Amino acid sequence: MEYSREIYVNRLIDRRENGLIKVITGARRSGKSYLMNELFYKYLLNTGVASKNIIRFAFDSDEDLDLLDAYYPEEATRIKQKTDVFYVNARKFRAYVKDRTNDAEKYYLLLDEVQLLENFVGTLNGFLKHTNFDIYVTGSNSKFLSSDIATEFKGRGTVVHVLPLAFSEYLQGTDMTPDKAWRKYVVTGGIPLVAQMRSEEEKYSYLKNLCEETYLKDIITHNRIIKKAELGDTFDILASMIGSPVSANKISGTFKSVLNKSISADTIVDYIDYFQDAFVVSKVKKYNIKGRKYIGSPFKIYFEDIGVRNARLNFRQIEETHIMENILYNELRFRGFNVDVGELSVSDKTDRTDKNGKPIYAQKSLEVDFVASKGSQKFYVQSALSMESLEKQTQEKRSLHNIDDSFKKIVVTKNDLNPTYDDEGVMTVDLFDFLLNKKILETDLT
Repeated sequence: MEYSREIYVNRLIDRRENGLIKVITGARRSGKSYLMNELFYKYLLNTGVASKNIIRFAFDSDEDLDLLDAYYPEEATRIKQKTDVFYVNARKFRAYVKDRTNDAEKYYLLLDEVQLLENFVGTLNGFLKHTNFDIYVTGSNSKFLSSDIATEFKGRGTVVHVLPLAFSEYLQGTDMTPDKAWRKYVVTGGIPLVAQMRSEEEKYSYLKNLCEETYLKDIITHNRIIKKAELGDTFDILASMIGSPVSANKISGTFKSVLNKSISADTIVDYIDYFQDAFVVSKVKKYNIKGRKYIGSPFKIYFEDIGVRNARLNFRQIEETHIMENILYNELRFRGFNVDVGELSVSDKTDRTDKNGKPIYAQKSLEVDFVASKGSQKFYVQSALSMESLEKQTQEKRSLHNIDDSFKKIVVTKNDLNPTYDDEGVMTVDLFDFLLNKKILETDLT
């Protein structure tokens, strides 16, 4: 089955021929190569670009590397390193490209696993000087994460970040109802290859292996981690804390009290950064809405793919409330928003009085699950699996009611009802309407 990944193809189209290197980032197995080599390639062909003007090259493909052997035959195509890693001879690759191009026509270079090319930054910067070259790259391994590749081209590149399948993409082309698809999606997530597997056993096995043999090994190798068990334990703790406030000091305390291990808060911070650099998790700061400033700690952790998170916990903690919040976070990012966790203080009347008999008020902190911003747009989004009672509705909407600006405020819940507004302008929308209707944020019922 082919997923159209239309939103990402359009982001590449928007950046076409902009004079910069297009760096496609994302976690391993999120679909970066497929996006570039299949979907964007087909787009170029459909717009009239001749196949001879599109150079697709994968630096981890023996078939592609064999094409370089004819150039400078006295030199090795694969330059062996001290370990089993090799680099591809950049001089041979430049000669290969030169042999297939000229200065009069436009060419598109679609380069996969670019980190395996010797001195890839210098080589691609050289190509960038040719105004008739439009360059797209992807790749990652334990030596160069895709975030590292993006950093290498800072100022000369533009990034398109690819997430695993959003729920609307996951549902695409299936005969499942949204409710049935949701029950599967909240367990095994949106890694494209996993979504196409037939048996649950195969999905579970693949996701567990992906966590252990790819993500963790990449991070261990890339960052030269000595305390491998502690890194794995941190991974488990983060997986159990999605949607909850996280502090490095608290996790350090957990190591000491529960695991009987000593690990500093600074090391915990480093480990979280490593997971974020590998696009396994997102570390989301709190934003004080009234004070308009960020709060460093505590922060929240969300996983790029919920199936990866569940696999790390052996599929034992499938709490729909927290998982729904994680999925909404990724949905907002999928739509191109910058997303923060919101916080604001309110004065709560207490049972106490002062010496004059007047009530004493205390400051209380309220949370808005997400503050989503894109250009001049801003939305406040609250995730609430269920709001059956009036008390629950009041609780979930209270923070939104206390925001005194004019940006739209939304509660997403599973109620199977049409969108409605309350008297204070807060919109309540069904989960599937929110996930499947890209224009729901702009819906105006007044």
